[in-house]
Amino acid sequence: MGAMTANPLDEPLKRLVGDRTAKVLGEHLGLSTTGDLLHHYPRRYAERGELTRLADLPVDEYVTVVAQIAKADKRTYGGGSGVRLEVVVTDGSGSLTLVFFSKAAHAHAHRLIPGRRGMFSGKVSVFNRTRQLAHPDYQLLDDEDGKEAALAFANRLIPLYPACKQITSWRIAQAVDTAVDSLAATGWAGVGEPLPAELREGRGLVALPEALEKIHRPRTKLDIEQARHRLKWDEAFVLQVALARRRADESALPAVPRVPGDDGLLAAFDARLPFTLTEGQQAVSAEIFADLATDHPMHRLLQGEVGSGKTLVALRAMLGVVDTGGQAAMLAPTEVLAQQHHRSITEMMGDLAETGLLGGSEKGTKVVLLTGSMGAAARRQALLDLVTGEAGIVIGTHALIEDKVRFHDLGLVVVDEQHRFGVEQRDALRAKADRPPHLLVMTATPIPRTVAMTVFGDLETSVLDQLPAGRSPIATHVVPAADKPHFLARAWERVREEVAAGHQAYVVCPRIGDEEEPPGKAGKKAAAKAGAKSATSAARGAQADEEAAPPDDERRPPLAVLDVAERLAAGPLKDLRVEPLHGRMAPDAKDAVMRGFGAAEVDVLVATTVIEVGVNVPNATVMVIMDADRFGVSQLHQLRGRVGRGSAPGLCLLVTDAPEGSQARTRLDAVARTLDGFELSRIDLEQRREGDVLGQAQSGSRSSLRVLTVIDDEEVIAAAREEATAVVAADPELAAHPDLRTALDSLLDASREEYLDKG
Repeated sequence: MGAMTANPLDEPLKRLVGDRTAKVLGEHLGLSTTGDLLHHYPRRYAERGELTRLADLPVDEYVTVVAQIAKADKRTYGGGSGVRLEVVVTDGSGSLTLVFFSKAAHAHAHRLIPGRRGMFSGKVSVFNRTRQLAHPDYQLLDDEDGKEAALAFANRLIPLYPACKQITSWRIAQAVDTAVDSLAATGWAGVGEPLPAELREGRGLVALPEALEKIHRPRTKLDIEQARHRLKWDEAFVLQVALARRRADESALPAVPRVPGDDGLLAAFDARLPFTLTEGQQAVSAEIFADLATDHPMHRLLQGEVGSGKTLVALRAMLGVVDTGGQAAMLAPTEVLAQQHHRSITEMMGDLAETGLLGGSEKGTKVVLLTGSMGAAARRQALLDLVTGEAGIVIGTHALIEDKVRFHDLGLVVVDEQHRFGVEQRDALRAKADRPPHLLVMTATPIPRTVAMTVFGDLETSVLDQLPAGRSPIATHVVPAADKPHFLARAWERVREEVAAGHQAYVVCPRIGDEEEPPGKAGKKAAAKAGAKSATSAARGAQADEEAAPPDDERRPPLAVLDVAERLAAGPLKDLRVEPLHGRMAPDAKDAVMRGFGAAEVDVLVATTVIEVGVNVPNATVMVIMDADRFGVSQLHQLRGRVGRGSAPGLCLLVTDAPEGSQARTRLDAVARTLDGFELSRIDLEQRREGDVLGQAQSGSRSSLRVLTVIDDEEVIAAAREEATAVVAADPELAAHPDLRTALDSLLDASREEYLDKG
């Protein structure tokens, strides 16, 4: 290869480790080049004599442990026809049983003898209340094959890599060793250095080759620390340069300044408000109007708790833009939500939304709804109102982005619940204006400051953190249906009590229930039966959010709206008016159910998370969330925000089969303990992999964050943001930093572009 020019980190892995290993690394861990492999960092390190706390092993996860064999027994079973080898290994904190059956039992018995130490790798399961690994892979650290491993073991920290069923940690370690040796042999020639020299010197960071060598072959704890610190800087800095360039590009764009007059639509609206804005709403509105008055586009993220009055703040911004002769578009993620916004905005505006109609106001403007399922005539009229400018405000779903939609003068785009929109949609909507419109992104998911700096680093942030007067407190309780079935019975009683007092209830389930039948209906019926017993989940692995959890064959299917609605109506909630609602219903059927619920003609709404955002029925006071452990922390918090919206206190019951002490249960307890969304979003982040947080729009592709943790590395992120802003200001094209440009290009490959831009 043209040694000096090509970067050896871009070499395909098969040249280095051969086809077979390369195939496994590519298919199962997403590693295809030498660089990918070297950036697959050890999860932790085993030390000589270190005790790997067997007591803390997580069930259902693949682990690698370093331990000593305490005893080994061969036993027969099945009347003597079968042989089982049971090996107990210990580390002082606890023990673990390794089991091998039939041929394997004979094959391994002579090697696995008490007193020997080894690395053992497999999936942890529980049998007879004992944790075990069945047919684990292992490498003894004191026999012939293990001679080298033993030397390595005596001399240094052993890296343990994130592995999978198809390839163990030590096979990955062998591949990494091959890579490090081949690069070291050439003095790491051609390996780029993305961090500018003055930054490295100024911050005392080691060079990249040294960092890669130290993270994979540390001699001391200090080596690991130096390597990780340097690699964190790489991630934080490259990401912040990408964001800084985006901010610089945005602020160079021209926009029409929008300054509302003193006696227009906004003033008329404010004069009619039956209450005063909270201090928070006033402060955030001031920030927004200051942005709108400048001649480059506003890019602001408005985050606020469910019910903090974001819609009102956004509506005032929209009215201000209409005052200047412009139009405002609000983009919602679902039809239910678009209709909801349309309803609440026209209600808030009253006759100001009825211009041109008898009894309308001469200062008003038309507010139109545009969704994919509208009838042709209504749609034609809405499109006409937009192109003539008759409609100052349009609220819609992705339908707003279609080619046919033309605006008279689009001045402001408001995006609700940003994580459901990719950048393509945002840009497509922008392209409909002659000059880039101002952009306001709203989210009800509280985002810790560092996440805002990374994920939404191209947006300025405003926070609404006080709830308007009149919101009621919400009490949240975990209902452990498997351990205490009578708690679940009591939950349904509570629903009946609330309905008897004139209130309404939600029951939320993870899925709809009319999906494709899995092979064999019997399996489904049995699952439904098992579910009927406790009407909740047997979350054995009790893993984190289903987004983050691998599918586990042992868990029964999540509970479904259609089954649960049927069972409740026939059983515990007999005689109440129970209706299902889900995303696959025809839009008019959906709307009819929502209107019925809003008008108190339905007592209990059994729904999927279509109600997660924006449904506002102040008379609903109780929410029962089935299989609560299958939802994310932020999602549970969002859902809960649907009750307690009126004067009566709200109640939220989290039904689960997750055993006490499991990770899933800990998450549910956290949700029950606090109503503070920012606190919960921290817990959520700490429990999930960072990639999930940053990767909502990155489905499937690996997170670009490997050592940087958004929560703990606040200082690195903040410092990297400053350095990046300075580098980009001095050299917008990065002409003086070719390696940084290369790193940037690989960060911004297609899958990542999306996540950077998803604001």
